[in-house]
Amino acid sequence: MSASGGTRAIMAALGANLAIAAAKFVAFAFSGSSSMLAEGVHSLADSGNQFLLLIGGKRAQREATPQHPFGYGRERYVYAFLVSIVLFSVGGMFAIYEGIEKISHPHELEHWYWPVGVLLFAIVAEGFSFRTAVKEADALRGKLSWPQFIRRAKAPELPVVLLEDFGALIGLVLALGGVGLSLLTGDGVWDGIGTVCIGALLVLIALVLAAETKSLLLGEAAGTDVVRRIETATVDGDTVTGVIHMRTLHLGPEELLVAAKIAVQHDDTAAEVAAAIDAAEARIRAAVPIARVIYLEPDIYSEVEAARGPDREATPGGPTPHPTGH
Repeated sequence: MSASGGTRAIMAALGANLAIAAAKFVAFAFSGSSSMLAEGVHSLADSGNQFLLLIGGKRAQREATPQHPFGYGRERYVYAFLVSIVLFSVGGMFAIYEGIEKISHPHELEHWYWPVGVLLFAIVAEGFSFRTAVKEADALRGKLSWPQFIRRAKAPELPVVLLEDFGALIGLVLALGGVGLSLLTGDGVWDGIGTVCIGALLVLIALVLAAETKSLLLGEAAGTDVVRRIETATVDGDTVTGVIHMRTLHLGPEELLVAAKIAVQHDDTAAEVAAAIDAAEARIRAAVPIARVIYLEPDIYSEVEAARGPDREATPGGPTPHPTGH
């Protein structure tokens, strides 16, 4: 995902959420609607989340250091994970608490036109923000469905904004329903029920975001199509005759580490192998520009060894070897 595309979506969401949060708090002050209070806190939390995403994007651009030789690209994942925590605690749990409190101690809404007007304004503003995020994501997701895009995206910003805006729109409909039923029935309990539903929705979205960003923090491999392009670019059919095994790892959304053991001819000289490795690295970077860190280990391909199957004890992620070495 391009950083510029994510930034545009974040800025659109930030502007919309700040305006909506101010309007919701004003509506709460005039009407006493708990749905309005929960939605105001939700929009305020979303605004803070957008600030976190911007900070993460900025800090991820720092140059590599001896202590962090692979750079700070994963800092974008860290801040995206913080977003899920804020959304869960400040947004979701507060809304559930406020909703239960309103159900226990309901009161009639005052100046009903304030919350209704603000909710309609918020739906329009959130719709604009959501439309911007969808437009930016459409340029990147290709033929993937929306759930697949959320699951497979290596850059966290657009999935976060998409889920936040989608949740905000559903939450606004729930708030409008709670306020409307309270006005029709004269029973403030409906406002509390709408607030609890908003909180449950935010908790669900926060859990999805936490699961996805946790996977990115642990380290995800490149997609299958990217791996295929790397394998094709590595082999030249002359000196490099095949890829014995390969591992890829995202150091950040736009930085990929490639480590591979490649097969070379048994009678090639060291100079020929070194030149072949340099050429293979150049082909890989041309095919996959985000492949910034590449380690290629030459080896002599053996059909006998290959027939025995992969030796997991000799590869990262395999089981721990027995103390005897067998």
